[in-house]
Amino acid sequence: RRRAVRGGGRWRGSPGPSPLTGSPPQALVDDTEDVSLDFGSEEELALRKAKIRHPLATFFHLFFRVSAIITYLFCDWFSNSFVACFVTILLLLSFDFWSVKNVTGRLLVGLRWWNQIDEDGKSHWVFEAKRVPTIAASTEAEARIFWLGLIICPVIWTVFFFSTLFSLKLKWLALVIAGISLQTANLYGYIHCKLGGQKSISRVTSRFFVTADAPK
Repeated sequence: RRRAVRGGGRWRGSPGPSPLTGSPPQALVDDTEDVSLDFGSEEELALRKAKIRHPLATFFHLFFRVSAIITYLFCDWFSNSFVACFVTILLLLSFDFWSVKNVTGRLLVGLRWWNQIDEDGKSHWVFEAKRVPTIAASTEAEARIFWLGLIICPVIWTVFFFSTLFSLKLKWLALVIAGISLQTANLYGYIHCKLGGQKSISRVTSRFFVTADAPK
């Protein structure tokens, strides 16, 4: 008794000679077999090398910190009030610290860090790195812009510190120290996120410190 199985418009039967020609039947191919095509890695690589995918986050990652530097250099041209310049630059530095820490780091490089106080009053520094890159991951251009802005700007404020100190403009010294502190804190946090993500991708890296003032 013969058994027929339909697959993609063809019929397969049990082996046996053909009743018309007497020749053995040829093997038929089942068109219903699934074929897996691995295009995911190529698409993901193309997306990572594409142009900037988060233009707004990239813009604000550089806007506040560059604006603070430009305002510090040319504030005498815009206003003769030291208090107005001081407050404006400090606000730009604060906006930069918040946006880089909470928004741009997560979108552009998939990193995040924060500090929390537990019930015992101990300070916990938590550093996170995204486990697996997804389709919504950042591009290489965004990551390059993120790290360049994160590293170069604290160096510029360090130069401002020495120039202010040597020129005896001590009234600007507190502002320059605030700029170094805020931008170095973000640099420190994201370096720890990056190193923690490379060491252990499968888990969140946490650092615990005894004091709440400054991480050791």
